Amino acid sequence: MKQIALLIVVLSLSAIVEARVASLSAEGQTNTHISQSLHFDFGPGRVAPGYKQVTPTTIYSKELGYGFEPDSSVSCVDRGGRDPLRSDLCSSNQPFFFSVALPEGNYSVTVTFGDQDAETTTTVKAELRRLMVEEVHTAPGRFITRTFTVNVRTPQISTGGEVKLKDREKTSELWAWDEKLTLEFNNRRPAVCAIEIARVDVPTLFLLGDSTVSDQALEPFNSWGQMLTRFFKPGLAVANHAESGESLHSSLGARRLDKVLSLMKPGDYLFIQYGHNDEKEKGEGVGAFTTYKASLKQFVAEARKHGGIPVLITPVQRRTFDAAGKITNSHGDYPEAVRQVAKEERVPLIDLHAMSSLLYEAWGPEASRRAFAPNDGTHHNNYGSYELARCIVEGIKANKLGLTKYLVPDLTAFDPRHPDPIDNFKLPASPQSTKVKPPGS
Repeated sequence: MKQIALLIVVLSLSAIVEARVASLSAEGQTNTHISQSLHFDFGPGRVAPGYKQVTPTTIYSKELGYGFEPDSSVSCVDRGGRDPLRSDLCSSNQPFFFSVALPEGNYSVTVTFGDQDAETTTTVKAELRRLMVEEVHTAPGRFITRTFTVNVRTPQISTGGEVKLKDREKTSELWAWDEKLTLEFNNRRPAVCAIEIARVDVPTLFLLGDSTVSDQALEPFNSWGQMLTRFFKPGLAVANHAESGESLHSSLGARRLDKVLSLMKPGDYLFIQYGHNDEKEKGEGVGAFTTYKASLKQFVAEARKHGGIPVLITPVQRRTFDAAGKITNSHGDYPEAVRQVAKEERVPLIDLHAMSSLLYEAWGPEASRRAFAPNDGTHHNNYGSYELARCIVEGIKANKLGLTKYLVPDLTAFDPRHPDPIDNFKLPASPQSTKVKPPGS
């Protein structure tokens, strides 16, 4: 009997060990898949070792896992030469899109630009028009490599459930939530020789807020959140979880905060800017100094509980001028409520409400129209959101946040009383557009 019992124990232990080995093997396979680098060689010429060739017929599908989006029109040419990465390329005289299937996470993307025989000028945006590379120009025979960090996400929440997406997030905004990373190449003559993609473990700056923060999918609308990426070096990911029409209360209901918290690591940042839609909520006891303050404190506490660093941002002003050319406060007590929470909870504050007032007044009632989408006093265009992103950067610097070390070296000081001349702003528009305003006002 003792021998039988011993045999049962041995067999049980053997089964446990085998199961653990299988588990470790599966984990190892998963880690290998996630941590591997992907290399793409653009053009019909000789393919560099370890690279996948990309030609005009390489169209994205889930089965292939990479390729040009169907509406992209590109031409690829082999110039000849010893370097397989730089002797051929793909280019266009219009914007084109390239996608790669990737799991949720942060990725380092390195792009080689240039052409042996011609000039190239390229702007790179990621996912929903997040500005990654403002402009790269190469003379004939010259090549430039740029690296940036991109966040890829899905609606699923690791702790259970998923984000409750709006209809627009399942259609025009789908690229923000789908199974792939999508890169837009734009400008006078965008040209790509090679792309390398690798998953990286880096700090993340999460954004939560409304339509003035979120990644707007369609021209002419844009937000400071999707311009902010341009001002950071590789090594920091910006994950924009803001959405049009959202308030603190509705973001909680849609589980947007839960999604952020499920991904947050100690040392990550959470920028919080609400107000435009919160101030419209009605009900007994609802108000700036009651429910709004309480919800702000909840967001702050939850971020800190997960080791995150919360930063509060006052709501950006609307374009509401009085007869004297001064901006009037359309947000009531809500900006002051944010300031109070920042003081009471000892949270860094970026007073975008105050900075945007200076910015709009510097433009004046008429010129300021050129910073907003047509017939819209709330939502900005590319230029307006770019200037507001510069205000956010100044707020980062003024608060001496740890994020300062990730700011790009070509950054110059910015004073909202002296905005960049609009006629000098040359960022090319993305091809998709709409006349429908985002939810919220």
